[in-house]
Amino acid sequence: MIGNRVRLATLPNATAYHGRVALREVSRHEILQAVAEYDRLGQDRFLDKYGFGTARSYRLVVDGKTYDSKAIVGAAHGFLTGREPLAAADFSGGAATVGRLLSGLGFEVTQTVSGLTAGELVELLSALRLYRSPAGRQALYQPLTLLWAIGRAHQGLARMTEWSETKAALGEFLERHGEHPRAHYPVVAQYHAGLWDLGGTRPVPPAHGDVPLSWFARNQPASGLPTPVYNLVRYSGEARVAAVAAIVDEYLQGADYYAILADAGLADSDIADDEVPAGDLIVVRSPVEEEYRRLCGIGTGTSDGGGRQGQPRMSVDILRLRSARRAVMLRSEGHCEAGHPILEVDHIQDLAKGGPDHPEQMIALCPNCHAIKTRGRTRERLRDELSTVARQRHEAIWSR
Repeated sequence: MIGNRVRLATLPNATAYHGRVALREVSRHEILQAVAEYDRLGQDRFLDKYGFGTARSYRLVVDGKTYDSKAIVGAAHGFLTGREPLAAADFSGGAATVGRLLSGLGFEVTQTVSGLTAGELVELLSALRLYRSPAGRQALYQPLTLLWAIGRAHQGLARMTEWSETKAALGEFLERHGEHPRAHYPVVAQYHAGLWDLGGTRPVPPAHGDVPLSWFARNQPASGLPTPVYNLVRYSGEARVAAVAAIVDEYLQGADYYAILADAGLADSDIADDEVPAGDLIVVRSPVEEEYRRLCGIGTGTSDGGGRQGQPRMSVDILRLRSARRAVMLRSEGHCEAGHPILEVDHIQDLAKGGPDHPEQMIALCPNCHAIKTRGRTRERLRDELSTVARQRHEAIWSR
């Protein structure tokens, strides 16, 4: 730097520098022109025309549709009078450039997690780095925040909320379950873990210390789960149950998780139900055998421990039972496992008589077979046969 002049020779690429400076001239008008062209051409033709790949980290959101953010900005530059579109090599993408420009123009920019499956989400949730106090107590800010957000998604509430709303509602939820009402801390921690969206892409400070508090007061960002995570836990029963079970098993064994799940709206009997995605939204499915194994395993880590002594275990029982029923339906491929059209799932040994909530001891039946199993003269023989069928089908799909 010489006075107010930048010595371009010190920069590795002067063209890139000019490209970054030129972005300041792009306005909301040019961005919307590029968005209109994207809609007209479609993603593949638009990206091919301007020489960009798909967005890896951030996507522009306009009227509920998402766009490749860097490609949009590069194309928008070409709508300026006397300017040409920028190539991908002409400027850098990411939070500090494209994200800052778009959020500064009033657009929503969201982080993207491409092709997210339930299994990948469970891996992310199982890798949280929780704070421990000097006395060794593990703070539950992050798992509580995630359950709160998953509960909102399950109820169909908005993905992104204004910071004033998040601060109040999440703060109260944290306080009800033993933590200080410091909503900014887990939100920033989740943002850096790739599990939270802060609406814009301003540089976000580390989670600890007083800096995040002043940063939120100054920026007031809308926030919520990233779009792929939100869509997965809203529309996929498998993903919702697997995510909740992973959080309970991994972090809440010493907590009153029944009260937590009930408060978050995640102790209802429809916890494992799918919802029909809106519009052309696609929810990524895990491979059948992977989904089956994961559903079979849900609740096993919570069957003998966790929760306070004497505390009802309804929420965990619901997770286990609903996931087991879902696994059996998956295994049966929509047919009675005794050979007829399917309508319901039943325990081979009655639940009231100690029949376990595990797919290996549950069967998919049509009403006729169900009636014979329950009160028919050959019910004992049928139960033996059904037990053999269930075990064989369980082992077949488990071993794939």
